[in-house]
Amino acid sequence: MNRDNLNKAYKQVKSNHGAPGIDGMTVEAALPWLRENRDELLQSIRDGRFQPAPVRRKEIPKPDGSGMRKLGIPTVIDRVIQQAIAQQLHPLFEPLFSDGSYGYRPRRSAQQAIRKVKAYAEQGYGYAVEIDLSKYFDTLNHELLMNLLRKQIPDRRVTDLIKKYLKSGVMENGIQHKTEEGSPQGGPLSPLLANIYLNEFDQEMESRGVVVIRYADDIVVLAKSKRAAMRLLESCRIYLENKLKLRLNTQKSKVVSVVAQKHFKFLGYALGKNGKGVYIRAHPQSLAKAKRKLKELTSRRQGRNAREVMENVKIYIRGWLGHFYVADMKRILQGWNEWLRRRMRMYIWKQWKKPKTKVQNLRKLGIPDWQAYQWGNTRLGYWRIAGSAVLNRSVTNEKLAQAGYYDFPARYEHLRKLHLSG
Repeated sequence: MNRDNLNKAYKQVKSNHGAPGIDGMTVEAALPWLRENRDELLQSIRDGRFQPAPVRRKEIPKPDGSGMRKLGIPTVIDRVIQQAIAQQLHPLFEPLFSDGSYGYRPRRSAQQAIRKVKAYAEQGYGYAVEIDLSKYFDTLNHELLMNLLRKQIPDRRVTDLIKKYLKSGVMENGIQHKTEEGSPQGGPLSPLLANIYLNEFDQEMESRGVVVIRYADDIVVLAKSKRAAMRLLESCRIYLENKLKLRLNTQKSKVVSVVAQKHFKFLGYALGKNGKGVYIRAHPQSLAKAKRKLKELTSRRQGRNAREVMENVKIYIRGWLGHFYVADMKRILQGWNEWLRRRMRMYIWKQWKKPKTKVQNLRKLGIPDWQAYQWGNTRLGYWRIAGSAVLNRSVTNEKLAQAGYYDFPARYEHLRKLHLSG
């Protein structure tokens, strides 16, 4: 309840730009409300009267396209309180976490996690047990989790408050549902609670000498032989189901070769092997998904200004590279670059619409009159024209760059250099 801690929590929640909860209060509207009701709110928390609101249920598509993920959006006030709790608990639990755990921890990342898998693959760990937990965040056992929290948190008011958050319920289509298990994804406390819960698995496996790399509920267990990996799949299942009361998705939990790129997938990455050794690559599914998204962003049916389209592409690809820059994909990105430039030329050509406009614009771009007239009246399809001399000589790479086309292969190279020097 410390003032500095609460201020820091509010600033963090504000910087996340989250959506309102069931009360409709925005992050901006929360500050005047907090100023006016601060003392009463803090007193109700201290004496145990405070009751969190149910979370607003929202479904979003899973990153790999395999269905929907349920998010729980707490109210802004609840997010601030959860964030204030999390800020105090992190230093308490951080020293207890395993070295193989990378998700939602300070100075740790998905890129470090896949690099660690690569390092183990180079040491001869050629097989991975991919563990897929069915609806992990929705199935955490409250009693087990509360026991783990009480071991480390001496103040019962804090553990009671966390328990209230776990039991606060979900509002879906105007109907409130109780939550007897799980910690809905979406609140600031949820990732930390998820890590505290699965830390039991990490520590157990570590004590048996088993290599586990985990990012939140994405888990790979590594082994040097297929036989050992098959045994580990079974022993992990027994521990997770019997001790932690979690459910393994038996269809998706499997043993794969680490360098068989179409089979092994972790955080959107795969590994490959060539004459130089093991290397990190983006999984074929991740590449296909990104290409689909870029196609959608440059669809010529959307009627947006070409500069706006290029800006949207830039925002998406910057975020995508921010995750995948550790993968070896220089040639892939060069191919994408040529393809995207052609897509943008096609987009611009479509926007010019009438032959008269096309002729005028081609002349403005330095094409001689007779050629501009000939080209502007062509009956070739959009894609053919986009790859022809017509647009390569008029809408040049330099002109596209001036209009805001993003040179993402250069950005990728820059991130790679930073990563290698770091």
